[in-house]
Amino acid sequence: MLRLIRVAAAPWSCLRAEAIAPALSRRGLLAAVCACCAAGVLAPVAAGAQIASGAVRPLHGRLDVAAAAIEARMIAWRRDIHQSPELGNQEVRTAALVATHLRRLGYDVREQVAVTGVVGTLRGDGGDGPVLALRADMDALPVTEPAGLPFASRVRTIWAGEETGVMHACGHDCHTAILLAVAEVLAAHRAELRGTVKLLFQPAEEGLPNFEVGGARRMLDEGAFENPRPDAVMALHMVPFRRLGEITYTVGTTNASGDEFRIAVQGRQTHAAFPWSGVDPIVVGAQIVTALQTIASREVNVVRSPVVISVGSFRAGNRSNIIPNRAELTGTLRAFDDAARIMAQRRVKEIAEGVAASMNATAEVVWSPAGIPSNANDPALAGRMAPTLARIAGPGKLVPSSRGMALEDFSYFSRVVPGLFFNIGVTPAGVDPATAAPNHSPLFKVDEAALLVGLRAMLHLVADYTGSGSA
Repeated sequence: MLRLIRVAAAPWSCLRAEAIAPALSRRGLLAAVCACCAAGVLAPVAAGAQIASGAVRPLHGRLDVAAAAIEARMIAWRRDIHQSPELGNQEVRTAALVATHLRRLGYDVREQVAVTGVVGTLRGDGGDGPVLALRADMDALPVTEPAGLPFASRVRTIWAGEETGVMHACGHDCHTAILLAVAEVLAAHRAELRGTVKLLFQPAEEGLPNFEVGGARRMLDEGAFENPRPDAVMALHMVPFRRLGEITYTVGTTNASGDEFRIAVQGRQTHAAFPWSGVDPIVVGAQIVTALQTIASREVNVVRSPVVISVGSFRAGNRSNIIPNRAELTGTLRAFDDAARIMAQRRVKEIAEGVAASMNATAEVVWSPAGIPSNANDPALAGRMAPTLARIAGPGKLVPSSRGMALEDFSYFSRVVPGLFFNIGVTPAGVDPATAAPNHSPLFKVDEAALLVGLRAMLHLVADYTGSGSA
């Protein structure tokens, strides 16, 4: 029988600036652990047998106790990373923290994968089993964080030629801290771990400037899935559109593809008083912006396979009395379906060039080679692991969700091996998730109690997918 020890709160816990809901207290968690352990003792599973993800085993209880014990340190890691955010391919400090931690725990460690990525491999001593990869993204965003939190970022940088702050406005600080805690708990339970776990600490998930290829795609190109190759890959994401403790997932497509384009319109410069003496690239560009919207509204089945085309910047000229020689537009294309994505890319080029030609100008369309394909959960893997997520979330808190237009380069991993990508709600009770600030907003907030939910989910997924602790 497992002996349970109540873990005291960290002495600095009173300094928490973000709300911690009481719904998942350590006392409540440990009470649940008792029930899990008892159920495991009463219903043992034979070694090597197929394990249902929803079945409870003694290992689950031991993992939960370890999760509760490391929670305070996990939150401290999150706050440290939050206070020192780094943009894509600049995560030097964060990567050093990760690599040092993994080496201390006995992981095989590769550094500088895709510039700053870290891959840690732990081979279990509990017998043969599959290879499971877990991903956490490490990069922050060029967003200025408002004052208020004692661990708020004050980092400044230059982005797109302008000074801005740097902030973990998407929860990657939480993802990294959770996977650091996963690493430590799994290492402590190595004797019961079957198979192998690969931890992927990924840079540049948010993308890079100047059409640079990085992130998950570059990690794969540089061998992150080699020696050994994973049988499956999983990742979580913190989201404000769900309440604290809720877990959401989608069977099939979860995130849209994303492609960035640049359109250079070449006109002929002239005096603003004599527009007929030149070709106005601003007017041509404005017509292109309008015409591009007909792709989404008139050329695709918006019910079956919608696309979104957005022009995000339009730059031209430097004086009010000069019609310039050139205009440049940049934007993004998002789609769920590969065929719709390819069709829309072709039509953006055809429409831009055709509109420009009809107005005596020229247009050149360039697509970024760093485009991201749509992300999808493997239906068989999602179905197999749904009972695990339901066990962690609790009654009524595992919520199937619809696909969304946000990008996620986890798709590169999940197109190589079966993938599972799920979301953890971070909005506390008393706050309407519909009004909570979204990811990428400077007002994005995380109820830090969500980190324990994410940690337990990851630990139970590893135990259940690998069949660990079944002897």
